Amino acid sequence: MFWDVKNVKPLPSYRIQVEIEDGRKGVFDVTPYLDHGVFRELRNVHYFNQVGIRFGAVTWPNEQDIAPETLIAELVPLD
Repeated sequence: MFWDVKNVKPLPSYRIQVEIEDGRKGVFDVTPYLDHGVFRELRNVHYFNQVGIRFGAVTWPNEQDIAPETLIAELVPLD
């Protein structure tokens, strides 16, 4: 689908660089989520850096994921 994530790369300060299938590229800040439920595990930088893509969504090994709608709504475009 047009909102599927094509590439994801971990960045410092709990941010990820994302490229979406429709060509949009930007940075998503995960920091606001780190104090909530399953996302607390992402505070471990080594674990955070294991970010990947599964079924077009940004995910981590223990099944944390960022909903595509959230990702797109909060994505800060790259210049």
